[in-house]
Amino acid sequence: MQPLNASRRVFLRQVSALSLAGSAAPFALNLASIGAASASTAADYKALVCVFLYGANDAHNTVVPYDAAGYSTYAGVRGALAWPQAELIPLAPATPLPGSQQVALPAALAPLAALFDAGRCAVVANVGPLVVPTDRTSFSNKSVPLPPKLFSHNDQQSVWQASVPEGAKFGWGGRIGDLLASQNTNQLFTCNSLTGNAVFLSGQVVQPFQIDPAQGSIPFNALTAGSLYGSTTGASALRASLTRARTHLMEGDLRNINQRSIDSNTALAAALAVAPALTTSFPAGSTLATQLAMVAKIISVSAELGAKRQVFMVSLGGFDTHSGQDTTHSALLGQLAGAIDAFQKALVELNAAQKVTLFTASDFGRTLTVNGDGTDHGWGGHHFVVGGAVKGKQVVGSYPDLTLNGPTDAGNGRLIPTTAVEQYAATLAAWMGVSTTDIPLILPNIVNFPTHDLGFMS
Repeated sequence: MQPLNASRRVFLRQVSALSLAGSAAPFALNLASIGAASASTAADYKALVCVFLYGANDAHNTVVPYDAAGYSTYAGVRGALAWPQAELIPLAPATPLPGSQQVALPAALAPLAALFDAGRCAVVANVGPLVVPTDRTSFSNKSVPLPPKLFSHNDQQSVWQASVPEGAKFGWGGRIGDLLASQNTNQLFTCNSLTGNAVFLSGQVVQPFQIDPAQGSIPFNALTAGSLYGSTTGASALRASLTRARTHLMEGDLRNINQRSIDSNTALAAALAVAPALTTSFPAGSTLATQLAMVAKIISVSAELGAKRQVFMVSLGGFDTHSGQDTTHSALLGQLAGAIDAFQKALVELNAAQKVTLFTASDFGRTLTVNGDGTDHGWGGHHFVVGGAVKGKQVVGSYPDLTLNGPTDAGNGRLIPTTAVEQYAATLAAWMGVSTTDIPLILPNIVNFPTHDLGFMS
């Protein structure tokens, strides 16, 4: 075996070659072989919470120009979908935007505006998948590699979560987990999904642990109840059959999965049974609020679960607003803001606000242009980062010119991102404790960008 440093250099050269080939290159990243490089004992607790907005959130109606010239351009291109300027909530960043630029949030996002003003929320402007820095000229000339299958929902969800299109095996949340799982006594609870299967949380070492948003543990009823069709003997026989050592490779894998499922759900149920009762009230009837309430409960028992580093994923759907956006989008934004606000209050109650960072993600942004009462598939979009460790009250990156056929318009009002998902992710990974030298192991394309840390985390 090569010395670790030599192995790292070889690995980084391979990563660099992959990144230059573009996101279409497969991830043949053997993180398991270098996981020990990041192994250390964490004295603190940190968690990332990804809120994925499925369907592609209309970012242009989420963070809106507020200065006179900017709003006029926005209203002109958005027509009937433009929010009335009088109803917007202007943001006052600690560092003003260039020139006369000002931005605002719609009334439905009032809780996020309050978190922004309190210094616990930042806006990251015009983020999206990129292989290398790209502008209108290089896009038009096809002189740079581009993310594969742009504007496709399934593929761009995967590119956001894993840097490759649909069919990806490993997400960057899971790869963070691979590098940091050794800090957890029980690695089963490193990556946790409250929204079903998602490649974001899949690693080579860690796998996403599925959690029911309402009850937490998902029990194997015939085993946990201790009775199968009224027979304790039957339940014991079933458990013995499911968990008996096997010599056949596939049977052995199935046995291991069964045992892990039984053990992990037993451990989670026991931990949640002693979780402190929260006085924070989460909005009723909100699927996102239900998910985040359970995340808060799990964070409250992280010590019982043996977890020092955790990555969570929750989601909210319905953002594919090709029609009816004027009636649906405000309600979706209100659900998003209400759930995040309650979650932050719960973290303050748990004395964990500094330890947990929540961030939003989505398939892509939407077009500047409208198709009547909706918008179509775009590219770049704006996102929120929320938490006590966030350097809030700032708009990070470059807020775009919303002029049709402007400097970042790829056509039809699809804005080319000026900040890459890799840069967004790298900033969060570094806060979690991933070393500078290990960042390219989880985000190969980061080597193509001059800035790896966007500066929104303390």
